[in-house]
Amino acid sequence: MQFVLGDEVYYLKESSFTLKWIHSVEKEEWREQYERDGDKLLLTETIFKTYGAGVPSDGEIIPSEDGYVHMRINRQVQEMNLTVSENAQTAIETDDKEILLYELTPDYEFVTISVRHVHLWEYVGGKTL
Repeated sequence: MQFVLGDEVYYLKESSFTLKWIHSVEKEEWREQYERDGDKLLLTETIFKTYGAGVPSDGEIIPSEDGYVHMRINRQVQEMNLTVSENAQTAIETDDKEILLYELTPDYEFVTISVRHVHLWEYVGGKTL
């Protein structure tokens, strides 16, 4: 997967990740789980504390005991565009690492995440997350 942060391009070799941030109103963590699905991203699940404006309503609720609402979404997207901020503590989490996007870019920087197949030499010469 490719992450474009300002003028920098980074690559993530893992086939899945979790995007997480602190919700601006509720001040609770929000998590979205993504998988690579061919040349697209697949939003598989979203996890949040309470219902409110902007919360998906078409997903299947997954039973959980952790105090959060877990919702299965399974929606493909071509790319994801987001704004990263230290206030929201925007981060990417994989099985073995946490990448603090807000430390890699200035506050309120626009970030694009997409699936991009690259040649080995481009990947080796590039920056990885």
